[in-house]
Amino acid sequence: MGRFLLICLGGAAGTAARYLLGGWTQREIGGPFPFGMLAVNVIGSFAMVMIMYVGATRNLLRPDVVMILTTGVMGGFTTYSSFNYDVIRLMQGGAVGLGLVYVAATLFGCMLAGVAGLLLARMVAGA
Repeated sequence: MGRFLLICLGGAAGTAARYLLGGWTQREIGGPFPFGMLAVNVIGSFAMVMIMYVGATRNLLRPDVVMILTTGVMGGFTTYSSFNYDVIRLMQGGAVGLGLVYVAATLFGCMLAGVAGLLLARMVAGA
């Protein structure tokens, strides 16, 4: 139960960091392009791979600390970082084609799901 609560607290910290960093970046740069979310996703991807390398590959962090930092903090900060890590892991394992399929399936699957969600919401709640 203790680890679960620490993961939840890490998730709250990551969510707060996403809100603050994303909002600050968007205000500083401005414009219609979502620079704030781009910054969050790029920083999150960088941090996730570093944490996983240092923790899981080099065993320099305890497994429970890796879980709190990745599932908790980074999960609250950005789920894109997990997606990025999975793609890199597939490609490093020699499954480049499978990694590219995962990228395409995620991109197009999420876009289609978003359109379907919008259409359903319009049907239920009105245009």
